[in-house]
Amino acid sequence: MIEKPVDLGEQSEVEVYGARVHNLKNIDVSFPRNQLVVITGLSGSGKSSLAFDTIYAEGQRRYMETFSAYSRQFMGGMERPDVDKVSGLSPVIAIEQKTTSKNPRSTVGTITEIYDFMRLLYARSGEAYSYVSGEKMERMSEEQILKTVLEKFGEQPINILAPAVKGRKGHYRELFEQIRKQGFLKVWVDGEMLNVEPKMQVDRYKIHDIDIVVDRLVVTDKDIKRLQTSIQSALKLAKGIIRIADKENNLYYFSKYLMDPVSGISYDEPQPNTFSFNSPYGACERCDGLGYIFEIDEASVIPNPKLSIMNGGLAPLGEYRETWIFQVLKALAKKYEFALSTPLEKLPRETLEMILNGSHELVTVPVEYNKWNVQNYQITFDGIIKMLEEQQEKRGEDALGDMEAYRVLKSCPVCDGARLKKESLHFKVDGKNIFELASMDINTLRDWFTGLEDRLNERQNVIAKEILKEIRARIGFLLDVGLSYLTLDRTAKTLSGGEAQRIRLATQIGSQLMNVMYILDEPSIGLHQRDNDRLINALKNLRDLGNTVLVVEHDKDMILEADHVIDMGPAAGVHGGQVVAQGTPAQLMKEHTLTTSYLNGERAIAVPEKRREGNGKSVILKKATGHNLKKVTVEFPLGKLIGVTGVSGSGKSSLITETLYPILNHHFFRAKKHPLPYEKIEGLEHIDKVIEIDQSPIGRTPRSNPATYTGVFSDIRNLYVALPESKIRGYKPGRFSFNVKGGRCETCQGAGMKVIEMNFLPDVQVPCEECNGRRYNRETLEVRYRGKSISDVLDMSIEDACPFFEHIPSIHRKIQTLQDVGLGYITLGQSSTTLSGGEAQRVKLATELSKKDTGNTFYILDEPTTGLHFEDINVLLGVINLLVDKGNTVLVIEHNLDVIKVADHVIDLGPEGGAGGGKILFEGTPEGLCKVKDSFTGMFLKKEMDLTAKQKKR
Repeated sequence: MIEKPVDLGEQSEVEVYGARVHNLKNIDVSFPRNQLVVITGLSGSGKSSLAFDTIYAEGQRRYMETFSAYSRQFMGGMERPDVDKVSGLSPVIAIEQKTTSKNPRSTVGTITEIYDFMRLLYARSGEAYSYVSGEKMERMSEEQILKTVLEKFGEQPINILAPAVKGRKGHYRELFEQIRKQGFLKVWVDGEMLNVEPKMQVDRYKIHDIDIVVDRLVVTDKDIKRLQTSIQSALKLAKGIIRIADKENNLYYFSKYLMDPVSGISYDEPQPNTFSFNSPYGACERCDGLGYIFEIDEASVIPNPKLSIMNGGLAPLGEYRETWIFQVLKALAKKYEFALSTPLEKLPRETLEMILNGSHELVTVPVEYNKWNVQNYQITFDGIIKMLEEQQEKRGEDALGDMEAYRVLKSCPVCDGARLKKESLHFKVDGKNIFELASMDINTLRDWFTGLEDRLNERQNVIAKEILKEIRARIGFLLDVGLSYLTLDRTAKTLSGGEAQRIRLATQIGSQLMNVMYILDEPSIGLHQRDNDRLINALKNLRDLGNTVLVVEHDKDMILEADHVIDMGPAAGVHGGQVVAQGTPAQLMKEHTLTTSYLNGERAIAVPEKRREGNGKSVILKKATGHNLKKVTVEFPLGKLIGVTGVSGSGKSSLITETLYPILNHHFFRAKKHPLPYEKIEGLEHIDKVIEIDQSPIGRTPRSNPATYTGVFSDIRNLYVALPESKIRGYKPGRFSFNVKGGRCETCQGAGMKVIEMNFLPDVQVPCEECNGRRYNRETLEVRYRGKSISDVLDMSIEDACPFFEHIPSIHRKIQTLQDVGLGYITLGQSSTTLSGGEAQRVKLATELSKKDTGNTFYILDEPTTGLHFEDINVLLGVINLLVDKGNTVLVIEHNLDVIKVADHVIDLGPEGGAGGGKILFEGTPEGLCKVKDSFTGMFLKKEMDLTAKQKKR
């Protein structure tokens, strides 16, 4: 009897020994392979340092070591993470939030490859329709053409024509001579039969249709051979197209290729790139496949119609000067009898149109060179808008900065945002073109593809079978990770970090890889509680394929559903970096940590005893219809904490970020971004400014950091300039800036890091060998305040900087607000590219808090709990409540139930995402929302409120 061999090769655990990256305290940690492992803990406690900067970095380094020494010399060395040993590591794939493509050509469809399979489906199974007549395009073999002619024209006289010229001007003398030499005696010119004669030509200035008359015969069974030969000759001459003229001279088209039998237009044979907006074969030529164009905006050219041309009413020109363009306008004013000193709003509309868009009439412009020499020029004026467009084309990218003020983004007028050529949009499968499918939300798209085989013919089914299997599988993976509300044409740059991460997760599930370690950074971001179970199941499916899934997460459900949990702490920054507890969720609950205290109910974010009454005033938005919004009218009561809730895709961002905020921003700051459609807004007089605090980075280069963003670095530099040592040396504020020459290290130009280009792999940053990452030269670093150089200050944590600068109010106030929002663990000079979305948002919040507010400010926060532990949320809510208590209004778009339950007023959208959403389900207190049966938010909120009430009684 043969026993089953024992597998000695596979290690059952991943083991990390002596990890010291960032704030990790020389920790040892192990966790089981092929399990769902969650790393949790306070923000800044070392979760990402362990998961990404240690485990993933080591996996990436090992992968690079598999290249030959020859290949590695082009890539440079990759620094080993500060860890003694990592064993049991599988190939590692990191799915982070920061990997969203900003390319406008990248869409949900292209990332998931669903659109690529759809292109193949349309190229092989699509049916073409004419964009002229709407008729179905036909292609026929020679045998089919012969059979159709016999059936249609039996016993009738016909002319078999080979089209040579269609709808073009010219005299065509050479063409007629060529036809004559080929032995043809007659031609069909513009519906008239003519004999071919020597030196024959037609009117060169008229548009002509010219056909060669290949044969004239009566269609009978006796002449089938002759008919067949003539059809073959005509098809050869006209490259696959012929026309038949009957006895009444009615014309009928026949083609071996796709052709409209009514108008005669033909399409090229479809290929997958015919349906690609990234290919010249498929992209709309007007917008180059982007779906939008930049146009000069009249409102930006004339921002203040009360001004005259003389006083600068035309913004691009400014006030009157003795320049050519003003001489032209003066001549126009004389010709059309208007004055340059008349306010633009008082000019007739046709005059204004002529100034903006030009006139075809000649105008005489006198230019005085000196008292005795005046030269008259006869010109046509193209208009200010045309002038700006030409300037843009001439100067290209260099003009963008100047032009940005006058340009506005508009849907392409040719393709209407569909990105494709009109031919590509007239191929259909079951009556739908490819853009119509790409515009459907994933739920609707799944329903459309369900049972498609029953609606296709037999030939289409044979071709489409495998393609449909791939499309349905990928659609299923997107649904599994809670993205049912997205559309395939949604551009990647409009996706949130969580959405982009879940799309990549869906793609990885579809790849069906085994024995891989996936590391994810808070995949539940932006996900409603209703969809959480689906995401957790998707991660478990990834695990069940034989992979290790390592997730950095704060979500309660995710923690409790994990196979193994690692809790980092005990606090953030220098006070963190240790494993405070680990094990199964059941084992973890027996420990006493900050995380478990919230999980088991020892600690909780309390529901306020009384909701705020507000100031009795409101902003009312009426009949918003952007995207999926169904003519919604919403009241925003002022002086309250307002929560905007609803399932993912229900219309929260459409209502707030894309409608309300652009309206307020334009009203207060003349911002250019146009809001989505709405009818009316009331109550703007009750607020004096709007501030949006989102999760976009505080800077896109390693040079930007919390100190520069909050403005405290200017105060710190002024402090160093005021020191006696600086005065003796004559140092100015620029000396202590790492962005200008003088005091910075010129080897790394003040970056502190040098970038090694990796050719076909991501670039790697290493500390500058000249300054060792300190950014400044030796002379600058010699100036010290309380023993610290300017570089030492940038390396200080916020927590340390607060007492260090406590005697300098202007600096201390700004740093203290960073501490108040829970960012004590980050350093003043920490690169903005290393901050998470939630951290960037809190830096912005702290910056606003440090300013003096008026008490009438409208704050808009988009998911401020992103990346926050339960305790961090508690701290954040304290800061938000401070703002509201001063009389300000804070509106929060949020899924987190802890935030929703403390709001004074809740606006719930739904009931579903995508087309099934866009309605207001409820407006009122959280207690009222709990009673709404149709609301998924209300259902989960009720459970949370009941649980909080029980915990309070205990």
